Amino acid sequence: MNKTTNKLINEKSPYLLQHAHNPVNWYSWNEEAFKQAKKKDRPVFLSIGYSTCHWCHVMARESFEDEEIAAIFNENFIPVKVDREERPDIDSIYMRVCQLMTGSGGWPLSIFMTPDKKPFYAATYIPKNSKAGMAGLLDLLPQIIEQWENNRNKTITIADQMTAALQDMEVKNPGKNLNENIFTKTYTELERYYDSTYGGFGHAPKFPTPHQLIFLLHYWHRYNKKNALKMVEKTLQSMRAGGIFDQIGYGFHRYSTDKKWLVPHFEKMLYDQALLINAYIDGFQATGNKLYAETAEDIITYVKRELLSAEGGFYSAEDADSEGVEGKFYLWNLEEIRKHFSPAETELIIEHYRLKADGNSIPHLDPVNLDNKNKEIESLRKRLFEIRERRVHPHKDDKILTDWNGLMLAALAQSGRILDNEEYIKLASAAANFIMEKLQPAAGQLLHRYRDGSSAIPGNLDDYSFFILGLIELYQSTFNSYYLDKALRFNQSLLKNFWNESNPGFFFTSKKREKLLSREMKIYDGAIPSGNSIAIWNIIRLAHLTGQIKLEKIAEKMTRTFSETIVNSPSSHCQFLSGFDALLGPFHDLILSGNKENTDFQKFLEVLNSNYLPNKVIIHRPQNIEDMQVKEMIEYLKDYGAIENRATVYVCRDYTCQLPTTDTRKFQELIQ
Repeated sequence: MNKTTNKLINEKSPYLLQHAHNPVNWYSWNEEAFKQAKKKDRPVFLSIGYSTCHWCHVMARESFEDEEIAAIFNENFIPVKVDREERPDIDSIYMRVCQLMTGSGGWPLSIFMTPDKKPFYAATYIPKNSKAGMAGLLDLLPQIIEQWENNRNKTITIADQMTAALQDMEVKNPGKNLNENIFTKTYTELERYYDSTYGGFGHAPKFPTPHQLIFLLHYWHRYNKKNALKMVEKTLQSMRAGGIFDQIGYGFHRYSTDKKWLVPHFEKMLYDQALLINAYIDGFQATGNKLYAETAEDIITYVKRELLSAEGGFYSAEDADSEGVEGKFYLWNLEEIRKHFSPAETELIIEHYRLKADGNSIPHLDPVNLDNKNKEIESLRKRLFEIRERRVHPHKDDKILTDWNGLMLAALAQSGRILDNEEYIKLASAAANFIMEKLQPAAGQLLHRYRDGSSAIPGNLDDYSFFILGLIELYQSTFNSYYLDKALRFNQSLLKNFWNESNPGFFFTSKKREKLLSREMKIYDGAIPSGNSIAIWNIIRLAHLTGQIKLEKIAEKMTRTFSETIVNSPSSHCQFLSGFDALLGPFHDLILSGNKENTDFQKFLEVLNSNYLPNKVIIHRPQNIEDMQVKEMIEYLKDYGAIENRATVYVCRDYTCQLPTTDTRKFQELIQ
């Protein structure tokens, strides 16, 4: 039975609630914490993590649940806990601090700072006791206390210097215009890091980087560079065969600890599922390889089963640990398998899933022969899944985040359109409607987090740009102009509250948010693409969807602002460069006119969805144009009517249109 309860007990964050019974007297990030720090003249210990973080759990067990460590914190510091997924703005700033001070970063993130939030010491995981050259808290905390009490001037100097360094990193002067040469420079850099044996980029640990694969598909399409497509296919196939993919229950784990994609870090994140659905669907469109479509469908099967809430939104993540052991839920030993299967079935399972004779094994497949859908194997997989379901499941982080849900509803809408699956589109519509009902406090505004009936935290750049992305995809899959109208309204809010006029681009936080040490303009495409990278893609498509060409001027300004950063490390900005690819063109506006329920109209959609054409928008011109909710489109589309009441398509390239056609074969020729 828990003996103590601290202030975190009143929070909604699953991560903060995990620490609500620590003997450490945690505060959440709020004014009271920093007022107490000033009043008591104590440094602040800031601990940032998230509920499915393995090393966060380790540090909690070793130190935050330890009475000796808790007593030191409570008597000498003001301890503050932050969920990085609830407050990515705080996390991003202090992660940059950690990288500046130590050369690396990660979670849990541990920061010691002054009562005015200026950092003077940074680390990630800190053990209780010193070991292997790593200072433990029992040795470190007395040193920090001594420094604070007896060498305050030096501490303040370090804090001021770190704050100045952080602010110096802000984008101040736009660079030169980007040009087409950046594409080949990016491709060459990716080719240099490419692992031709196992796919993917770099060495262990190896992360799935969907936006790099999507950039390579753009590059292949623009220049017909066959090796770019080969790199994509090798990576998609190797990841699908590896232990990074949950072969029994589906869905992708966070990353591979080895270069072979075999041994994963077992947590599963909503955003990874969404972004990898996009990559596999694009791969399917580009190649026609059904394996990629099946993989996207398998990911969606996992997401529906484990991450879909009863209200229609999607939960955030599943933990790597169960029963305190990383990966325990996912591992198999032969003794357990023999208990449930006949000798012949056991041998087939061992052979197909390449299990080891001794110890715990991670199911994975032969990347050369990826036939995973024959009836016998599928029957065995389902039985393995049923056995696994009886185990203790990993913790599920059941908060619903607007930005990650935006990515998922975009992936579902795109998949439903390409795979002709109405269920996926309905799931996307339900998620969009959930966000607009629960996380839209006023017209055009968004909140960041929903959990347990409570919506809170003003939306950041990612919330707006990712949700706009989802709404655009949903419009193109339903032709319901309500979603496009909403996308335009949220985009107007983004421009009003996040735009940096002096250095064109979007701040991560609204001008209405609390002032932190730095107001960042993020551009790096890491595990998740940056909000600016998605925003430029949205703006270009909104320009083409509505005929508001002036929006492209905003995109052009953004490319100048970030050009120097991108040129210095192009492969770190692949999502932004996919947007720049669209800006340079050619870009296609495909206007389908007529009754969308007619057979001829549907045939046009079949042709369109079976062709990979990355830089395009699909626009529906209804028979009665006054039915549209998007006022900007009525004047634009009024002259694009159906011919003789038959489904008609207009193929426009860079705002210049070909003669319309009612013939699907002619349409196929035009888009090729």
